[in-house]
Amino acid sequence: MIIKVNGERYEVAAPRPSLSEILSSNGVQAIETVSVQVNGEFVDPNDYSTVDLKPDDEVDFLYFLGGGSSR
Repeated sequence: MIIKVNGERYEVAAPRPSLSEILSSNGVQAIETVSVQVNGEFVDPNDYSTVDLKPDDEVDFLYFLGGGSSR
């Protein structure tokens, strides 16, 4: 099955992988540092294991970056 992950074509062996499986296979270990969209809709982190992906779904990982003023 083919999906897109962060705009790139991504081939998955499983017929209906969960979002958790995609996160894990992409090396995301700390889910609290990333927000995830599927087809432009944010997914609650509590639902990552129950969201099954379909062919042509688009998954985007949005990472939180720390920072601040130097003052």
